[in-house]
Amino acid sequence: MRFHVERVSIEPFDLRQPTRYDLIIDRLTHWYQPTREWIKKATILDGCYVFNNPWSVQSMEKHTTYCAMAKLGMPIPDTWMVPPKDYEEKPDLQRTLTSYARLFDLGAIGKKVGYPLFMKPFDGGGWVGVSRIDDEQALRDAYEKSGKFLMHVQKGIVPYDLFVRGIGVGPQVRVLKYDPAAPLHDRYTTAVDFLSPADEALVRDTTLTINAFFGWDFNSAEILTRGGEWHPIDFANPCPDSQVTSLHLHFPWLVKAKIRWSLFCAATKRRFRQNLDWQPFWDVAQEDLPYREKLKRYAQIAERRFESDRFGQFCETHLPHLDEIAWNYFATDRARDAVRRKVEALYPKHEWDPFTDLFWTRIQDWRRIDAGARA
Repeated sequence: MRFHVERVSIEPFDLRQPTRYDLIIDRLTHWYQPTREWIKKATILDGCYVFNNPWSVQSMEKHTTYCAMAKLGMPIPDTWMVPPKDYEEKPDLQRTLTSYARLFDLGAIGKKVGYPLFMKPFDGGGWVGVSRIDDEQALRDAYEKSGKFLMHVQKGIVPYDLFVRGIGVGPQVRVLKYDPAAPLHDRYTTAVDFLSPADEALVRDTTLTINAFFGWDFNSAEILTRGGEWHPIDFANPCPDSQVTSLHLHFPWLVKAKIRWSLFCAATKRRFRQNLDWQPFWDVAQEDLPYREKLKRYAQIAERRFESDRFGQFCETHLPHLDEIAWNYFATDRARDAVRRKVEALYPKHEWDPFTDLFWTRIQDWRRIDAGARA
């Protein structure tokens, strides 16, 4: 079987123009409306398989995801939505606000939620507009500056014992220790084997559940633990960071995971699920079961939707050599040059050498760890 890879360009298109692609890995829908609408067309008219469901990406902002996962019983921190400070001007704006808007005491909401808390846009991404709030005055100041953003006020899990991100690609999940206070290149830490098998399984089941529930093949979930309880705090990220300059040690895993899932979906003509069908999850949520047992049941639904068994068999049959190929590739001059070019695209010239060396060294660390694991 032959595969051809290329970028989908942003340009005018005829709605009935045939699409020659079998699969699209979408990195632009979050930010570029023309791409999202082209992908919708390609999926409806041509049956393309796409990472991720474009209708879900468009509609499932943080607000919906918090509500849905809370209904499944996940320990989402207490969250309030507050009306925006300012509104877009419209002819009937003042009449509408006079009829419907009610004065509210922001300080009382902050006291009810408890400090520290976080104020963040209900549909945001990339940490834009996110503020840590430690007292009432800071809350009022942040709200005054929030402009036309519709904001959530969410209780902070502070202090926390551990901050992790579960990165999912189809049924594949990698759990990474995360440090949000570090510079971007160090936020994904180089820690490995830092969780017990039970806790790693919990994070994996949480990530799989979220991704399958919302129709996302590729997404990351941020989860905090405190006192043995794991709190998902941000998981509407269906365009997660994929750059070697962020993932470094973990980048080869992501490359292999994307290759495996892409080839599986394209080669088997995997059916693209346009409708999300939440009822099986709701049925489990209504059962009188401990939360972790429910989570296992949710994850079983996710495994079926991702066809995990069939995927595993496909990889064993058709891609048994991928690990060795990747291990060899990430020692080549070609791979190092690719790292260098990415660094040059993002960093000032005086930092090209040190950051190329840093990321390349971490990739070689991955090769040593991977060789030991496969020995």
